[in-house]
Amino acid sequence: MFDETPRFLLDETSDAPEQAASAPAAESDDVLLDAYSRTVSQAAARVSPAVVRLDIRDANQRRLGSGSGVIVSPDGLVLTNSHVVASARSADITTPDGNHYVARILARDPDTDLALARIEADVRLPHAKLGDSRQLRPGQVAIAIGNPLGFDTTVTAGVVSALGRSLRSTNGRMIDDVIQTDAALNPGNSGGALVSSKGEVIGINTAIISGAQGICFAVAANTANFVLGEMIRHGRVRRAWIGVGAGTIPLPRRAILRLALSQQTCSMITSVEPGSPAAEAGLMSGDMVIAVDGLPVAGTEDLVRLLDADRIGKTIPVDFLRNSQSRRLWIAPIERNAPIAA
Repeated sequence: MFDETPRFLLDETSDAPEQAASAPAAESDDVLLDAYSRTVSQAAARVSPAVVRLDIRDANQRRLGSGSGVIVSPDGLVLTNSHVVASARSADITTPDGNHYVARILARDPDTDLALARIEADVRLPHAKLGDSRQLRPGQVAIAIGNPLGFDTTVTAGVVSALGRSLRSTNGRMIDDVIQTDAALNPGNSGGALVSSKGEVIGINTAIISGAQGICFAVAANTANFVLGEMIRHGRVRRAWIGVGAGTIPLPRRAILRLALSQQTCSMITSVEPGSPAAEAGLMSGDMVIAVDGLPVAGTEDLVRLLDADRIGKTIPVDFLRNSQSRRLWIAPIERNAPIAA
């Protein structure tokens, strides 16, 4: 309810200094709002030309669905969601300037809900840069660009709500190091870009929670960059698996000083799958992983990156904190089920 009591009397006894003092504050708000508008507008203008629409059709050319994608190289590599392309071998691509292309699906990684396609045309296209999602902080501006409900190149803005979330993918696996945002997403936004104020892609939009407001998710750019590199080199992602879910948290200050650690954060185990290598070795929920194979772990992104193909079948040390005590276990990662490749 608004207070209808007037603050100032419009006569000679009005408190003019108080009125004058409020003017600079209002002007300052206008400046901030205008700066925010410019930031969002400039970031959207930089990335929007690289965000495309994907239409998926079956062998009989019946439309199965649509989504968004991000061109990540000038020769037409398009990063999108695995659930957008499903089992299709090709997709129809529409760019923001209205051009139409056919793209071949090169690889899918259901474990991270990412897929890679290549436009089959001799063209040079606008492309977006994948930023460093490790530098993100909650509260930063987050801009979503995609094609929700068929409305091409739609821009919504909000903030990074949280980092290091875990999200179950369509194949039942947990996607770690997921960005939570309140930038509005709708069906069709999947595979589109989550963009920072610098105009860099910080995530690939992947999911919403039905019935919730302002709770949306994106696969972090650093995860997407790793998966992209693996897909380009091998046509699929080979990764070691120990069977844990994890999230990034700050390390206790005392532990940093006592152990002379170089990092400020670590990867905390949130779940351990029964019968997995981690379970057999004795790793438990709540353990705070600080190193894998002698290399520091500053978050879940590092844990995922270090569990690469080179460590499949090897027994490696995992250093962690449990009840503030430093411990070490030896774990033998196995190869996760090979992703589907086109």
